[in-house]
Amino acid sequence: MSADKPENDQHMPLVSHLTELRTRLLRCVAAIFIIFAGLFAFTQQIYTFVSTPLRQYLPAGATMIATDVSSPFLTPLKLTMMVSLFLAIPVILHQIWGFIAPGLYKHEKRIAVPLLVSSILLFYTGMAFAYFLVFPLIFKFFAAATPAGVEMMTDITSYLDFVMTLFFAFGVAFEIPVAVVLLVWIGVVNVQYLKKIRPYVIIGCFVVGMILTPPDIFSQTLLAVPMWMLFEIGILFSGLISKRSDHPDDQPADDDQPPATQP
Repeated sequence: MSADKPENDQHMPLVSHLTELRTRLLRCVAAIFIIFAGLFAFTQQIYTFVSTPLRQYLPAGATMIATDVSSPFLTPLKLTMMVSLFLAIPVILHQIWGFIAPGLYKHEKRIAVPLLVSSILLFYTGMAFAYFLVFPLIFKFFAAATPAGVEMMTDITSYLDFVMTLFFAFGVAFEIPVAVVLLVWIGVVNVQYLKKIRPYVIIGCFVVGMILTPPDIFSQTLLAVPMWMLFEIGILFSGLISKRSDHPDDQPADDDQPPATQP
């Protein structure tokens, strides 16, 4: 085996790896259900909060509707479960980190930890960006574009599917800087290549915005432009990491070895 690779896995049987993986998966599931249990009593309030960006632009006297008998109960419950999953992301990523960290060198951990924290913050930032900026703009546009003689009355289940798609799209889109830094760090691409393909990336951002958002130019642009800006941020930080890795003082020392495992 190459000397550049951690050898911890040689000392740990496959069964031990699978047992640890099962334990960490169970912890992730437990975290989701614990959060869900704490939020269960507030399912209606959570849905009311999430639906506020639409309700404030409904015409006077108009309300949201439920076209299915069980929707008034199941739809807020489904939303609460999704909220529990989103809130459990730090725990889930922490468990993933705990599973892979023993196989990393110290200089790898110095990069991985900031990327892990940044990925959590960026995902939540993307969701907040969608809720506080994108939703009011697109719902105001939809309300204003309603044809004469048509009353805007949105089904609560359809609304939930719509906003969860946007939440996920913006959350993932805001992970672009982390993805760019990772690609440069592991040597798949370099900063010069990323700068060279910038025009194609911009076009790709608008294509992704068209696919992941509703068929209107406003929501597509509101997703595509931040993706482009985040790509530029990723290039900036990738350049800083590349310069630091090229500095001789930042190369791994002889004692930068994986932690020894107990027999």
